[in-house]
Amino acid sequence: MAFYSLRLPITEAEARMLRAGDTVELTGDMYTGRDAAHKRLIALLDEGKPLPVDLQGQTIYYVGPAPASPGHAVGSAGPTTSYRMDAYTPRLLALGLRVMIGKGQRSPEVRAAMKQFGAVYLGAVGGAAALIARSIKESRVVAYPDLGAEAIYQFTVEKFPAVVLMDSVGGNLYESGPQAYACFDKG
Repeated sequence: MAFYSLRLPITEAEARMLRAGDTVELTGDMYTGRDAAHKRLIALLDEGKPLPVDLQGQTIYYVGPAPASPGHAVGSAGPTTSYRMDAYTPRLLALGLRVMIGKGQRSPEVRAAMKQFGAVYLGAVGGAAALIARSIKESRVVAYPDLGAEAIYQFTVEKFPAVVLMDSVGGNLYESGPQAYACFDKG
């Protein structure tokens, strides 16, 4: 396992070098989006309309940030469960979405699209939302303000910590992690 400090947006080559279990820190701009925003993005694609953000090479963090306290860009900003976006994700990966950040398993369809388009899925630590928020330096709504915390925000982050959960070659930390400790399970 390796450590990488990456500047966002990342290239396909950078995404393809990452392996499940690697740790990363991200600096630059990323978008947020949850299921309500994803549903709207896909509806625009279905209507042949442009998206409100260009996803080429971009990162989406599955989060609904809490309101900011004075002196902070956001409040608590922990990851949400990613499978709720799985129905929409392959189409967004085809548009160049490169990195997704959340928690939990992904569908076989998402994993196949990650391999095809050279994308990675990162995990942010649930329960550490206040600590994660410290790496978010700026936050602004860029689409769907009517969705409140589920609007699409653009975050400017500095040294945002994450772990590669699934890579573009089929590595899956949800599978390899438990296998590494199977020798201790003498049940």
